[in-house]
Amino acid sequence: MATRKKKSLVIVESPAKAKTINKYLGTDFEVAASKGHVRDLPKTRFGIDIEGGWVPTYRSLDDRRELLAALKKQAAKADAVYLAPDPDREGEAIAWHLKEALGLSDKKTHRVTFNEITKKAVQEAFSQPGQINMDLVAAQEARRFLDRVVGYKLSPLLRKKVARHLSAGRVQSVAVRLIVEREREIQKFKPEEYWKIAAILAPEGSGLSPIKRAGEGTKAKGGEKQETDTDRDGELDGEVVEKKPEVPEGAFLAELAEWAGKKFEAKNGEEAKKIFDALQGANYVVAKVEQKDRPEKPSPPFTTSTLQQQAAIRLHYSAKRTMMVAQRLYEGVELGSEGAVALITYMRTDSTRVSADALKSCREMIQSKYGTPYLPDQPNVYKSAKGAQEAHEAIRPTDLSYTPERVAGSLPPEQLRLYTLIYNRFVASQMTPAVFAITNVDVSAAQGVFKAQGKIMKFDGYRRVLPPGGKQEDALLPSLEEKRKLDLLDLSSTQHFTQPPPRFNEASLVKSLEKEGIGRPSTYAAIITKIQERGYVELKDRRFHATEIGMTVTDLLVEHFPTVLDLKFTSHMEEELDGIEGGKIKRDQVLTEFYVPFSEALKVAETNMQALKGKESGENCPLCGKPLVSRYGKRGAFWGCSGYPDCNFTKPGEGEQGRAAPVPTDQACPECGKPMLQRMGPRGPFLGCSGYPECMTTMNFDAEGKLVPASRTTEHVCEKCGKAMVLRQGRRGPFLACSGYPKCKNAKDVDAQGNPMKPIETGMQCEKCGSPMVVKRGPRGPFLGCSAYPKCRSTKPIPEEMKEKIKALLPPPPKKAVPAVEVHETCPECGAPMKLRPGRRGFFLGCSKYPKCKGTREAPPEILEQAQAAPATSM
Repeated sequence: MATRKKKSLVIVESPAKAKTINKYLGTDFEVAASKGHVRDLPKTRFGIDIEGGWVPTYRSLDDRRELLAALKKQAAKADAVYLAPDPDREGEAIAWHLKEALGLSDKKTHRVTFNEITKKAVQEAFSQPGQINMDLVAAQEARRFLDRVVGYKLSPLLRKKVARHLSAGRVQSVAVRLIVEREREIQKFKPEEYWKIAAILAPEGSGLSPIKRAGEGTKAKGGEKQETDTDRDGELDGEVVEKKPEVPEGAFLAELAEWAGKKFEAKNGEEAKKIFDALQGANYVVAKVEQKDRPEKPSPPFTTSTLQQQAAIRLHYSAKRTMMVAQRLYEGVELGSEGAVALITYMRTDSTRVSADALKSCREMIQSKYGTPYLPDQPNVYKSAKGAQEAHEAIRPTDLSYTPERVAGSLPPEQLRLYTLIYNRFVASQMTPAVFAITNVDVSAAQGVFKAQGKIMKFDGYRRVLPPGGKQEDALLPSLEEKRKLDLLDLSSTQHFTQPPPRFNEASLVKSLEKEGIGRPSTYAAIITKIQERGYVELKDRRFHATEIGMTVTDLLVEHFPTVLDLKFTSHMEEELDGIEGGKIKRDQVLTEFYVPFSEALKVAETNMQALKGKESGENCPLCGKPLVSRYGKRGAFWGCSGYPDCNFTKPGEGEQGRAAPVPTDQACPECGKPMLQRMGPRGPFLGCSGYPECMTTMNFDAEGKLVPASRTTEHVCEKCGKAMVLRQGRRGPFLACSGYPKCKNAKDVDAQGNPMKPIETGMQCEKCGSPMVVKRGPRGPFLGCSAYPKCRSTKPIPEEMKEKIKALLPPPPKKAVPAVEVHETCPECGAPMKLRPGRRGFFLGCSKYPKCKGTREAPPEILEQAQAAPATSM
């Protein structure tokens, strides 16, 4: 009897990736997923023996133990094990940790990598397997150890000296420094006055009449002198540019550039008026006309950082969202009968290199679809950044036949928008330049020279596929020749003021991180997310603002740890990590180079860093009578009782709208009999027991303003831990939650009678772990979530064909309760009356004409105080 051949086991990170590559391998392979990292340093202790030679203690992640046991059984039965995580340092580290955790032998273990999940790339990788690159593993370990040292050693110092919730990060703290320093530049900036003189001119005899103005020497509204950072696609990275005056057809606008042989500068109205008066009766004559064609080359295909920048500018995606969406496109998406298809190459790369096959395919497509004028004689070649990993490719479509139009019906909108951007950028990168006809005109008048420029697109070139993100208009000039006399239609003198440097947005922050060598493209999304989560910066109107606590912590770190917060040193450490990856430097050498001066600075700081003692407000606590002192929280400064933790009274700091002071009521607690206090929560006023935290009873106001218990124990039992289930009131109505919370987070939707609802059958399985997908309710409506939550947090939108069925089965959303408060504020957008409205972060003022007008503004403290005491009404 013939012996049955064993199958080979392939381990990747995600089930989606496993599903995609499974169809490219034969029946001799079995594909499994590790679901990302499987081991890490312990959570509860440092876990690195520095004196023993930087020896780590690794622990299997709690939510991976069962998975590792299953993988170990599969590996034992397999003839060979192929480790196929992503082709970068982190992927190499995951492969090594899998090998160690599963106890795999070198002989049995193979490492395979591919930059794209296509049949050709996958089969080529498996035909030439290699071994785990321990230099890449060492580089990833070095980064992890450095971050562990800073986070584990420095964070306790900040918590001791400043505030309990604080933490520090080696790279994140440097990123915060960039934002803080920009904030300080803005605060110190002193506007300087300057004036512009502009003329609207037309060829003599054109028949155009002079423009009537209310007066001369006017002040320009919003006029500004702004050095804007324009990228190669024409989008502005700085502030808004001033609006140009309207010019009649047949005329053109020219600005005064020179006066009396020197560059024109007027720092006040008097200087400008003298020149303005001299130009009023002058003769305007064309002195010089220069015409030339200017080509505009396309940008290279995307790297990680340029993708994040352009997705922020064009799509308003955060770096984190961009990488999550790109990850799905790389691992594979369902395209109907074709099954799982990976649409883009690996999305963590700093290389602009493109494979020969991809170049050939792209050029053939351009030739057939757009014709010879759009195809350059030779492929366009782009230089990658210094230190780029040329083994990788740029981010591009894996197969150009999957056009955005072809896949539009299968992709969610956010995936389609990002894929379209990646697809068009790649195709455009191999097309001919756009060509513009540029006309520069000099006009002489008295002792002055005015300049004007016209710009007309002669050939669209690559712009046929990838137009610029901003609005682009041709600046037309009438037909002009030298010595041609001109009629002055209008002359204006306008006042302007220089502007401070713009605050960072996501695109410009990523650009600066890359320029300064802080972190690497694969870490930018995590950096930006963490500095917001820690409360050091906040995003307002898509711009980063440094918070008070962020500025305070940065000042302390710069003072006591100047090396750690130094931009050049941080960049140097990134180069050292690259050196470890390339086998040029040993891991422990780099770690020791960092740790020795850091540990010495830490000892000094523990003694010399002064604890931030709260300054007294001059007020006493209304609950216990002790002085109120300033404190720091996640949302900035606030006043808190100096008797904390015995008394937890707080009030907002100056200029802040924090938690309002609790107000005593006559209502007795239904559980312990103590007086209830009225408090303001994120969803409005509620009553909480004054015996908190011994008694945690709360009561809410219903839609009619009546008090109802926030929770009550039911006869239902939690099937996960056996404890009683409690009926609670949430933002989206009542639900059942385990009384063992937070240890047990089991929760269920309920029907109108408060009984648990059976999960709605979807017939769909989780792409990550294979568990059934169930319907869940969220702040934006129902969605599909994995039934294995919280172990698996996979979610996806509800398909269109299922929405009507879901709508009929789910209870209607509850009416929102709003306190009856009279508002006299008017909308900043349209002037209509404002209304008090509930939001995720508390009450705010919204326009009464919503949704026609979506104007909003923060609710003043006095309105929030009234809302706390007022009865609620339903919306």
